[in-house]
Amino acid sequence: SVRNFTLNFTVTNLPFTADLGMPNSKRFKSTEKVMYYYVDPLLQKSSIGTVYIGCRIMAFRSKADRDETGVDAICSYRDGPSDPKFNRVTVYHELSNMTNGITKLGHYSLNSQSLYING
Repeated sequence: SVRNFTLNFTVTNLPFTADLGMPNSKRFKSTEKVMYYYVDPLLQKSSIGTVYIGCRIMAFRSKADRDETGVDAICSYRDGPSDPKFNRVTVYHELSNMTNGITKLGHYSLNSQSLYING
């Protein structure tokens, strides 16, 4: 079977603009591709890497008076009897370590208090 978990974080050096809030805009699509470029390899290296299917960016949202952008994603993984089990605390710690204490995601800076994973 396939299961989902939510992944949320805040990018502090990506100012929110109205077009980021529109899923069909060029800005949304290009920023979405960049997020996949950075997030997918991290989850592939995590404890769920062998069963990780992918993430879908659901929304970019305004944070801190539009100076920052929140990222909301739904991620999927296979959950079969012999597959590694998803543990949100473990994945949180792995992503924290891989993002320098939740501060760096590629060329983006992250709010270190913003990472949220819910299975």
